[in-house]
Amino acid sequence: MPRPQLLVSIHDIAPASASATERWLADLDARGVPATLLVIPGPWRGSRLSQSPDLVAALHDAESRGHELALHGWAHKAGPTGPPLRRAAAQLLARGAGEFAALDVVDATARLSAGLAELAALGIEPVGFHPPGWLASPGAYQALRRVGLRYSSSHLFVRDLITERRYTLPALSHRPGGAGEVFGARLMHKSAAAMARRGRSFRVALHPDDLLHPGLRATTLAVIDEALAAGYRAGTYSGLVMRGAAVPIP
Repeated sequence: MPRPQLLVSIHDIAPASASATERWLADLDARGVPATLLVIPGPWRGSRLSQSPDLVAALHDAESRGHELALHGWAHKAGPTGPPLRRAAAQLLARGAGEFAALDVVDATARLSAGLAELAALGIEPVGFHPPGWLASPGAYQALRRVGLRYSSSHLFVRDLITERRYTLPALSHRPGGAGEVFGARLMHKSAAAMARRGRSFRVALHPDDLLHPGLRATTLAVIDEALAAGYRAGTYSGLVMRGAAVPIP
């Protein structure tokens, strides 16, 4: 029986979150866990990725150690266009970060192309896309195929855009801030434990703002450590997709 999979991603990688990225990478490297790094090439909380050569060098170094670099939108911020209901849902679920939740194919193609061009100029060529807030419109999925990306993700699935195979791996993450933060952390831990008991594959999403709350970091690392102790195989999103049908996912 194949080992269950643990996929860990570090979100919102940009100059503004460089120190948080470095800390999460140190935690994962100490455990031998390869991660998928979700890079924002455009302006997010200040400067663009191209304005931080130190971070670009750090990303290349991380890739050489077995981590994957993936596209995470252009500016990680939802705009004013698109169907009102989709925009409202994106605001509620992604706190205004659902950049691709309501875009048509033309606007989505433009943002994806801009992001890929920016990364290519820095020597980064991602094969995967992770929509901010896990939200992507039908037009965004059309655009992903237009620009030649191999896979995308949602909150429940990893989707191979070539074969159309969907891998069921729920994503666990925190929602820092607010009265429900402590409850959410406990729920994350219990959910991971329940999936581990059943041998179900799952994902863990790390965000820079989690590190503003020490309890969230501790909970996340406990989830990862317990999964490793239970025999989970840690890997990257691209590794999962490229193995394809050769490795069935529980």
